This record gives sequence, structure tokens and C-alpha cells, in this order.
Amino acid sequence: MILVDSSLVERKDFGVDIEDRAYQFGDGVYEVIRVYGGKVFAMGQHLDRLWRSCAELRMPLPFGKDELAARFGELMKANQLSGDGIIYLQISRGVAPRVHQFPEETRPLLVAYTREVQRPLQAMENGGSVITAEDIRWLRCDIKSLNLLGNVLAKQAAVEKRAIEAILHRGDTVTEGSSSNFFIVKEGSVYTHPLSNLILGGITREIVVKLAEDLKLNLIQQAFTVDQAYGADEAFITSTISEVLPIISIDGRSIGSGAPGPVTRKLQRAFEELAGL
Repeated sequence: MILVDSSLVERKDFGVDIEDRAYQFGDGVYEVIRVYGGKVFAMGQHLDRLWRSCAELRMPLPFGKDELAARFGELMKANQLSGDGIIYLQISRGVAPRVHQFPEETRPLLVAYTREVQRPLQAMENGGSVITAEDIRWLRCDIKSLNLLGNVLAKQAAVEKRAIEAILHRGDTVTEGSSSNFFIVKEGSVYTHPLSNLILGGITREIVVKLAEDLKLNLIQQAFTVDQAYGADEAFITSTISEVLPIISIDGRSIGSGAPGPVTRKLQRAFEELAGL
């Protein structure tokens, strides 16, 4: 089953209109929301970001947050999602004759589905390797839009080198991962790129920043270079799927001892406690 606006329909019965603006322009936004043990995690923060993305694209929504949350509950029940998984949703500007400018009359279209997704426990325990790649994306990475070709190309480059992620940089400055936020630890201080148009304000990033403050860690939202990342004592990525995942090598260079470090472990434990895992 999938959710199309306010109706639950069989996936096979849903077809994308050829003139849907998501299909032709990538004119829309999306969210991925985590489900743990049949319970939605951080729903409010995801919906706040969804509303912000829609506002930035000047795309008014014909429903409210409470109504949408209730629809997701119906969708999970219909699909019997009682374990770990995700809710994926996207909203396009709608269907209209193809023109680049906003159509005068169109209605945003919501589509959502659920999927079982297990936690990446082995990678979280052992850590993963990443590569670096030039950040070729557009300059509004803060909008969680459907325009993801730059991310796709970076992720593919990582996969081809048997890495779990590509860490992006503009010139010498590290921004974030292709589908994650990136942190390094140096001499006990935690560094991550500040919020700006160059990165997506990840929900897990937001949670980890707050957890670091609660744990009295010295967290510094400040840009750093690729060389500084190479020289870090620890590194980790955050995302809805990866949670807090240690990085043990970058471009084949070991980070710190080449094993997950104590600061990363502390944040992992704090995240799990918050999420009731």
C-alpha cells in the first residue's frame, strides 16, 4: 500500500502523471522518517523541516502537520510496520502543463510509503571507510529537495571504491556527506560545518548537537579542511539511517587509531538512550 494524499491505494494502481513537476523538474521536497519498533522517531522535527523546505520553494501545503502525522499512522497500520523501518514521503508542486515558471493553478501532490529497514549495527560497531569528492551540488543544499543528482554521483563514486559514503568538499572546505552530515573530533573537541545554504540541517545532526551539549562536550560548528579531516582523532557521520556511525578511514588513510573512538561511542550511547533502543 502507498499513501496518495488522503487515500491508501495499491502501489500497482498508482501511476505518475507525465506532467507531474517532480517527474519533469525535480520540483518538490522529501523526507525520510525513522521508525523504531513500530514507533515514529522525531516526527515533529521532520515535519518542521518539511514545512521549511516547502516554504523555501514557495509551495503551500493543503494540509496541516497533525493531519499528515495521522495519515502516516494509518499508512503504518495498513502496511503492518511494527518493527524497524522508515516512512518515505515526497511532495511535488503538482501536475500542470510543462512550463519552467510556477503554474498559475496547481495542487501539491503527496506520496508516501513505508519500508522495513534494519539498523546498520555491524557498521556502527566496527566503523566504515569513506572517500572525499568535490561538492558539485547547487547552492541551496539546505532545502531537502528532489534535486539529488550531485548526491547520486558522489554516492556512486563511493560505492565503486567500496566505501560507505562520500564526504563532500568545496575547494578545501568540507561540507557534508552525500546523504549524511560529517563530524570530526580533535583533542576532545567535536567539529561540524555550521548550518548554511551549503549543507542540509540533518535531524540526526540536530539531535547529536544537542546531545553533545548535554554531555558537556566542546562542540564547535565551524568549517574545516580536508587535511584537518585526515588529521582528526575520530570522525563520524550522522543520518536518519546511519544514526551515529564511526568513520575509521578517509581516502585510505586511517583516522586516529583506525577504530571507533571514545567520543563517538559516547554519542552513540546517548542517541540510543534517547531513541529507546
